[in-house]
Amino acid sequence: MEDRIEQLEIKLSFQDDTVQALSDIVARQDRDIERLKQEIIMLKEKMQEIRVSAVKAEADEMPPPHY
Repeated sequence: MEDRIEQLEIKLSFQDDTVQALSDIVARQDRDIERLKQEIIMLKEKMQEIRVSAVKAEADEMPPPHY
């Protein structure tokens, strides 16, 4: 009986280690996802600025002389 209890304690110990390792991985992935979301927001803002600049530059362009 003691041997079975010892085996269960060993299994539990390994499971605790595995759960902690998985928890650490999930926490790191959550931080990565949040960082990537912020980068996407920044890229969208930058793209919008580029679009506005392109439209403005196009509007400021003089028509060719043959018009």
